[in-house]
Amino acid sequence: MATAPAAESPAPKGGGSKKLIIIIAAVLVLVLVGGGAAVLLLKKKPPAEDGEDGAEATEAPVKAHAKSDHPPTFVPLDPFTVNLADKDVDRFAQIGVTLQVEDPKFADQIKAYMPAIRSNVLMVLAHKTAAELLTREGKEKLAKDIMRESVRPMGIELGEDEDEPAASDAPKKKKKKKAHVESPVTQVLFSNFIVQ
Repeated sequence: MATAPAAESPAPKGGGSKKLIIIIAAVLVLVLVGGGAAVLLLKKKPPAEDGEDGAEATEAPVKAHAKSDHPPTFVPLDPFTVNLADKDVDRFAQIGVTLQVEDPKFADQIKAYMPAIRSNVLMVLAHKTAAELLTREGKEKLAKDIMRESVRPMGIELGEDEDEPAASDAPKKKKKKKAHVESPVTQVLFSNFIVQ
């Protein structure tokens, strides 16, 4: 009888340490992927400023540099697991999102509205297909959609300035540019992106 409990006790300890190692490795991978995504997004911004809207694009970074006496604040959201809108096959996505904000006070406000923000982001994700999410352009559009939906519960309406359907409606696009509001969320970073 004494040997049976002794044989059972090492197995949970080994399994627990394996789980701990896997969790630590997963966290490190998430941090590295998030940092890589941030570097890629930061490198991509200067070429985008060369377009027709160059004057508008250069104003926002100047304001951001003037305010950045302190490092940005990151607000990680719990990972999202959602069924995708693919009609032929059942597919799902697991996506980790972190919001970057300049003001730590706004980070506290985001945490207060977290249930509404998560609901909005889940609604955006549920309407995407795997084909949309697997392209770089699809991920960039998803980041813009998440940015828009993450501030909506606080009464901030960003509009859809760069969406292609809005480009065909010229009067609507002009109205949205006049009512342009700068987002307190400066970036949406993906820390985990799995589509199956």
